[in-house]
Amino acid sequence: MTEYWDIYTKDRQLTGQKIIRGQAFPEGARHLVVHVCLFNDQGQMLIQQRHKDKDSWPEFCDVTVGGSALAGENAQQAAMREVKEEIGLSLDLTETTPAFTTNFEYGFDDTFLVVGDFNIEDIYFPDNEVQAVKWASYSDLCQMIDQGIFIPYFDSKIRMCFEMRGQFGSHKDRH
Repeated sequence: MTEYWDIYTKDRQLTGQKIIRGQAFPEGARHLVVHVCLFNDQGQMLIQQRHKDKDSWPEFCDVTVGGSALAGENAQQAAMREVKEEIGLSLDLTETTPAFTTNFEYGFDDTFLVVGDFNIEDIYFPDNEVQAVKWASYSDLCQMIDQGIFIPYFDSKIRMCFEMRGQFGSHKDRH
């Protein structure tokens, strides 16, 4: 299936143009990426192990879910879709604001932080992008990054996720 992404300006304005995933970005073009970090009441983040057949970072551990917004999606819609596709949970994030945005060469990465009563037994992997999940503390993630088995995000991004998680209220798990 061909995946289309909306093209934004550097000022996050939609241009009305689209790009096919994998195509070279036109000069100045940006796209929207989302990450969702789910936390339990013990302050642990649900992390995933990427599927062994993924093109990028196969079998590496990663934050709960992430991916590019499809054409026509806003950040909340993309976040809800990614959570459903990668770990099988239905969350209503329509009124949730991203905790922070990281700008990178080709886009904007909106990160959502959600604290809730998530049951690991309710998680399944409908699209084969993920092969396992588990709860992990901040020190667990730092150790995994040092071991070279976690996607090498900036430590400051991971730390900010853990430090900011409580500022966004709790969320009830919806199946």
